[in-house]
Amino acid sequence: MNEASKTIQLPSNESAIALAGSREENIKTLSRQTGATLVIRGQELLISGTPKQLERVQALVSALKPFWVEGKMVTRVDILTACHALDSHRPDELKDLQKNVLACTRRGEEIRAKTFRQQQYIKAILSHDLTFCTGPAGTGKTFLAVVLAAQALLANEYERLILTRPAVEAGEKLGFLPGDLQQKVNPFLRPLYDALYELIDPEKIASLMERGIIEVAPLAYMRGRTLRNAFVIVDEAQNTTPAQMKMVLTRLGFHSRMVVTGDITQTDLPEHQRSGLEVTLKILQSVEGIALCHLTQNDVIRNPLVQRIIAAYEKSGK
Repeated sequence: MNEASKTIQLPSNESAIALAGSREENIKTLSRQTGATLVIRGQELLISGTPKQLERVQALVSALKPFWVEGKMVTRVDILTACHALDSHRPDELKDLQKNVLACTRRGEEIRAKTFRQQQYIKAILSHDLTFCTGPAGTGKTFLAVVLAAQALLANEYERLILTRPAVEAGEKLGFLPGDLQQKVNPFLRPLYDALYELIDPEKIASLMERGIIEVAPLAYMRGRTLRNAFVIVDEAQNTTPAQMKMVLTRLGFHSRMVVTGDITQTDLPEHQRSGLEVTLKILQSVEGIALCHLTQNDVIRNPLVQRIIAAYEKSGK
């Protein structure tokens, strides 16, 4: 088939940089996804390939325009989501995905769903009192839940935000760590703190924690309590036992919302111990009013290398 070429003129250097990405990684991704040869020179995107390949590149660049036209950095996940939207004929859903900004970080960066499954996860949280989300590392399971929880708290929709996870990794080593009990378990709660710090000033977080409005605690602290008027996030739930999972789920009180996240392929439990998350998903799969979401390696929004690592492990069956 005859080769053809086309030049897309971009409006500014900022838009060219936003489309090209760091070290022109996006140009390489667009080339891999379309089969066309792409070169960016200044404010011009030069494309060569078959007419069909050129048409595909133009459609993708057009689909990504809401980002690059404003100088917002396009990511690899944005490109893959745009490809999926074109292949599945979902242009309107893609536009909704791109314009629905959940929040902004303290640095002014926009937070939004990057994939259709992430968007479904967000909608599930907003419309259910109990949502389970499983998936590999880097898919935004915990981060998106914390964003929604922090927003709900700051909007006074709930009186408390409770973030909890099992400190399984500590085990018998807990006694060897320095400090009091809270200091001992803090390393295992660090990812939850990190997500909060993206949204709320650390001094304000400290104040909210002192007043008991935000609580970050090991799962064991939930026993015997009723969690009323609270947004609860149970992180790393694959490391719970069935009894622990039943315990925390039955703590849910009136006007409360709970999100349970985990990766059932990465448990730190002893080999003979079944994961409470895995058991619970089977028990509750047909219970009305509960949302079950599953993110995959295609939803990984960290370094692209993470996606390839996950794919390699899945291929090996380990």
